[in-house]
Amino acid sequence: MFELLITLVERVGIIVTIAFVLTRFRFFRKMFYQNQLNRQQHLTAILFFAFFGIIGTYTGLNVNTDSLQFNRWATDLMSEEAIANARVIGIVIAGLLGGPKVGIGAGVIAGVHRFTLGGFTAIACGVATMIAGIIASLFYKKNKRIKLQTAFFVGAIAEAVQMLVILALARPIEQAWALVNLIGLPMILANGIGSVLVLLVIKSVLKEEEKASAVQAQKTLRIADQTLTHLRNGLQIEAAEAVCRIIHKELNTSAVSITNKTAILAHVGLGHDHHQQENPIQTKITAETIASGKIKMATAESIHCTNPDCPLEAVMIAPLKEQGEIIGTLKFYFQSENDLTNVNMELITGLSSMISHQLEIGQAERVYQLAKEAEIKALQAQIHPHFLFNTLNTIVSLIRLHPGKARKMLISLSHFIRQNLSATTQKITTLDQELKQVQAYLSLNEERFKDKLTVNYQIDEKALSEVIPPLTLQPIVENAIMHGFKDKESDCVLEVTMKKHPDSVYIGIKDNGMGMSEEAANQIRQAPIDSTSGNGLALYNVNRRLRILFGEEALLQVRTNEEGTNIYFVLSHKEEEKQWIS
Repeated sequence: MFELLITLVERVGIIVTIAFVLTRFRFFRKMFYQNQLNRQQHLTAILFFAFFGIIGTYTGLNVNTDSLQFNRWATDLMSEEAIANARVIGIVIAGLLGGPKVGIGAGVIAGVHRFTLGGFTAIACGVATMIAGIIASLFYKKNKRIKLQTAFFVGAIAEAVQMLVILALARPIEQAWALVNLIGLPMILANGIGSVLVLLVIKSVLKEEEKASAVQAQKTLRIADQTLTHLRNGLQIEAAEAVCRIIHKELNTSAVSITNKTAILAHVGLGHDHHQQENPIQTKITAETIASGKIKMATAESIHCTNPDCPLEAVMIAPLKEQGEIIGTLKFYFQSENDLTNVNMELITGLSSMISHQLEIGQAERVYQLAKEAEIKALQAQIHPHFLFNTLNTIVSLIRLHPGKARKMLISLSHFIRQNLSATTQKITTLDQELKQVQAYLSLNEERFKDKLTVNYQIDEKALSEVIPPLTLQPIVENAIMHGFKDKESDCVLEVTMKKHPDSVYIGIKDNGMGMSEEAANQIRQAPIDSTSGNGLALYNVNRRLRILFGEEALLQVRTNEEGTNIYFVLSHKEEEKQWIS
């Protein structure tokens, strides 16, 4: 019995070796990771594990129940012979990993095959093999997290059930009993141990693959983090050079290059001096990649790198896309054709896809930035027509009686309009320039208000260098004059405040006018005020620009009552805002 156990364990070693080979098949690894298999995959898995079980049968031992001797290999059986084998291992693994359909299907095929070999246990062993598939399926888990002790238990139980089936179905009973006494315990132990070893091999191989994938994913994420800033402006020469250097350093390749549709943008690594211009064959391969949108592989003959100083013998070329259109290629050069592996192909596929997504993100950011700037410029370009007409009418009335005042107002108007026009080409200005703009605007109102208007300035000199969107203060001042002082005959007081704090700047425009309703004050933050006279849209536009450039924290705040209105906002320059502004 001990000799039989040792021999069976040796044969289990053959099964384990075969299992290791089978784990190299992509289908097997894919099946291990998937929770659900389609019909074709089920059929393939059934045939796959049935073959595994049949191999276990052929690697078994012929056992003669008359002489109680066994031969080294299973061949055609005589009526008094049976097989001590490791067939159950393949069926058990099929049920544990593939579920009921795979386990039972593989058991049926392997069982029918065993029946065709003959022997007095042909029917019993065939039926027992099918039962083994059912037993293993009962322990199937979708997440494939099968414990090693479970595999041993199922393998041993399946083989023990086979011994019981032999006793129940095989005849004559004396031969069946003698056979079970001889091979029962060795086969139960051998198949239990074999199931554990096979599962251990599968888990080890897949764990190593997961570890390699994790390392690749970590490298890809690190490359993504480093390359994103370079690709925001598109596939330019400087960006391509930086990306090639990052990839070359992280992946330790022989060389990396990036091209657009017509030329090499950057090449880093071996053969730098020989790849500034592609030969016709390289150009053809690049063109094929661009046309097909698929990875192309080429050998030394194709890339024509025959110079002794250019020891590159193979290349993989992957397409780079932007919004579905191929705009260039990413090339990996290797020193050996053996490096043209599926692992490298998957890595390059992932990198080319990642860089393509980064290019699309960069384009989206540029489009958003252009749209934002266009909106800001459109908002800045607005000059209130009523103010312009009223000012021109005032100048006309002064030309004959007070030409000096008219001349002064024309100069102020010229300065005011010039500042408004120049503001349409600027993203930002300083509080100092904004203050001068407000002063120019107020000087144009002097004749209209005469001695009615008093302006008080509370200006912190340190605040004047702070940046702000152009034409922000003037609409607020205009709102105070046109609405706040509309029905006020005298003692109109306007207060302009700028205060510098350590991390922020406070800007406020306060008047002692008629105030506004709480409804109107709240509406300024949400939508244009419905007003037929004055600046109904101005404050809303100012609020939008502040939100676009500085976020929600910079929105206008309105405090109003019957004693007047105070409109203010606070600019807090965060690091990312400072970078954008600069």
